[in-house]
Amino acid sequence: MVDTNVLISLLVFSSKKMNQMMECIFMEHQLVLSSYIVEELKDVVRRKFASKAGVVDTLLAKMNYEFVYTPDLVDETLFEIRDVKDYPVLYTAILEDVDMFPTQVDS
Repeated sequence: MVDTNVLISLLVFSSKKMNQMMECIFMEHQLVLSSYIVEELKDVVRRKFASKAGVVDTLLAKMNYEFVYTPDLVDETLFEIRDVKDYPVLYTAILEDVDMFPTQVDS
């Protein structure tokens, strides 16, 4: 699973390192995206990068990934996290038993 920030970087700030990481994910792993991440991606791009809004659907349609649902009600006692808006993302990763969860890629 990748965080929304990784997808935004792929879409808006693409780099050689980012492309290599995504190629590795697609070739050697099964990408998992949650409903929360997809909705957050669309929302952030619409608000901050309006000119790229139409590209989100194209990117998602071209990517091969497993789509999982993030429950509306989550067990908020499972762990502590600094940014409460990230809780559903990490909660879904734990629930779906993902092996890796990169949240940032340095250029």
